[in-house]
Amino acid sequence: MSVLNKINVHRRSIMRSLTKNVGKANMQDDFILVDKNEIKKVLICRPNGRLGNLLLITPLVQEVSEMFPNCKIDLFVKGTLAPIIFEKYEVVDKIIHLPKKPFKNLLAYSKVWISLKKAHYDLAINVDQNSSSGRLAVQFSNAKYKFFGDSGEESTEQKSGFEHIAKYPVYNFRNYLSKLRLPTNSNKIIPPLDLKLSASEIAKGRKILNELANNDKKTICIFTYATGTKCLSEDWWEKFYSMLTSEYKEYNIIEILPVENVSQIGFKAPTFYSKDIREIGSVITNADLFVGADSGIMHLSSAVHTPTIGLFSVSNLKKYEPYDNCSVGIDVNLYTKKKYIKTINTILNNGRLNGLSRAI
Repeated sequence: MSVLNKINVHRRSIMRSLTKNVGKANMQDDFILVDKNEIKKVLICRPNGRLGNLLLITPLVQEVSEMFPNCKIDLFVKGTLAPIIFEKYEVVDKIIHLPKKPFKNLLAYSKVWISLKKAHYDLAINVDQNSSSGRLAVQFSNAKYKFFGDSGEESTEQKSGFEHIAKYPVYNFRNYLSKLRLPTNSNKIIPPLDLKLSASEIAKGRKILNELANNDKKTICIFTYATGTKCLSEDWWEKFYSMLTSEYKEYNIIEILPVENVSQIGFKAPTFYSKDIREIGSVITNADLFVGADSGIMHLSSAVHTPTIGLFSVSNLKKYEPYDNCSVGIDVNLYTKKKYIKTINTILNNGRLNGLSRAI
């Protein structure tokens, strides 16, 4: 770990320690939300600019818009990806984004925080209870109802998939609403990640995929890159790619390339490269299966509803694994060639795994 990364980790630890109790004194136990139509303007805070983390809040945005059908949502984020990801979300009104490098853009950084204070919100929501900036943003807002992302009750943590980073904010939000005496269906299935591709975008992706393959075979997309220690070695991918081409001759194997334009299999497969997130999603959505390590592109595959196999070697599988649409996360440290084939076959045959990957 570089010196800069170490400083960043230390800074986050200090900030979390300083902000962990923000909002605890304002639990609003005496508030009762009688009419949900009262909520017309909502602020959702996730000051993070990574592709995966922004896609992972789409279930919460869907939950809020369904619970409060007359509301409009502003998103408090970081970076410039959010307008692209939420382009088709009519419920999303404004994207308020912090500069990626606040200390180099102090004036712009200050203006964003001031705008939060000036705006009127009926409800402010912090997505991740461990986010210092998220907690501060909710506290700084002038919303009547403020949810800081805390669980609030141990029983919530026993629900299926509570550990998942896309699910626990929804469970925690439902618990908060129950404290406001607002009826919620706590057992309702958590919405999937959703990029909301249009029909024209899907058609464009199909055209691109057809031109790449130039045949009528079905397609398996692979993504061989990931950041840091999440990136599997060239040797691992060479063996895996060899297995795919040997076992699935009736499928096209297409590699989706990262923005870095690198390949762990030496560009042996036909490749697709784009810096347009929605275009990448439009190609993946036309595939029958996506296989890739824990990354933003893995979450993008989930968000376009393609059956996804997430390859985990160091990341917390239960927290980040793809879900819904026959998707599954697997621990590569525990898998053999036979297990990979069995898992892939199960998905390609449209059968849900029902925990197969952990039971094999």
